[in-house]
Amino acid sequence: MLPRVFTAEQVEEHRTAKSVWITFKGKVYDVTEFIADHPGGADLILQHGGTDCEEILGDEDSHTHSSVAYELLEDYCIGRLDEADLAKNRSSLSKHDEEVQKGVALGFAKKSDRFIDTTKPMLAQVFNAKWSQAFYVEQVHLPRQVKGSAPIFGGFLEILTLTPWWVIPMVYVPIVIWHCYYAVAYLDAATVTLPIYFSVGLFVWTFVEYFLHRFAFHVDDYLPNNQIAFTLHFLLHGIHHFLPMDKMRLVMPPALGLTLSIPVRLIVLQSFPVGINYIVIAGAYCGFMLYDLVH
Repeated sequence: MLPRVFTAEQVEEHRTAKSVWITFKGKVYDVTEFIADHPGGADLILQHGGTDCEEILGDEDSHTHSSVAYELLEDYCIGRLDEADLAKNRSSLSKHDEEVQKGVALGFAKKSDRFIDTTKPMLAQVFNAKWSQAFYVEQVHLPRQVKGSAPIFGGFLEILTLTPWWVIPMVYVPIVIWHCYYAVAYLDAATVTLPIYFSVGLFVWTFVEYFLHRFAFHVDDYLPNNQIAFTLHFLLHGIHHFLPMDKMRLVMPPALGLTLSIPVRLIVLQSFPVGINYIVIAGAYCGFMLYDLVH
């Protein structure tokens, strides 16, 4: 399909928060969906809405952009600028500006050269890729922004990965209440030690959280150099560094969280007397829920 062609006049009509377009290197971009998430603020984009942004994007004193930023920009491309208008834009640049833009152009990543294509299921790409450990660690810590939510599995499993924040209390508050009720019923409703053991549960979660981040999630230098390790790391934690602004993945999906909690729950059940172990578990789940909501 041939790209759509727009005139400069058409682009200039889109310069409000409801619809903002820009041009860069002969291409036209509709960045309306991105302005709210722009690290430099929406106002900076709106100031240059409807105009050519080659000069401002190349001005490091104004706002430095990484190669990832230009890769992201490509996702918002909707067409190209009319050749006559493109020639006018080029003629307005000084020789110095042209040299700057040549340098900027080097940062433009082709979709075929990307770390992960966020329009396709990501986990399969990580598993089948032939990356080195150094490349994976470098790329997974470069944050990206995508429209909506990038697919992890694809197909019917995808629904298990999309979690609005309010699902977390809906799932874990009943679990905490049930464990508290069981503990009180088994022991004594007036037992003053229950809050103490509930606090022990909060400490258990704090220890588990520290252990996972220190020795499982943030092990960049010790991550095994194979795709299975990369896949597990990406699924459990790497995706949060890769797509930190995905509103549907700000919290851990309950299916994954509950699965990972099984070993901890079994250890607590065997480590404390009956009844007390349930109040400890309640405290641990409560600690996880609060952490997940504010992290």
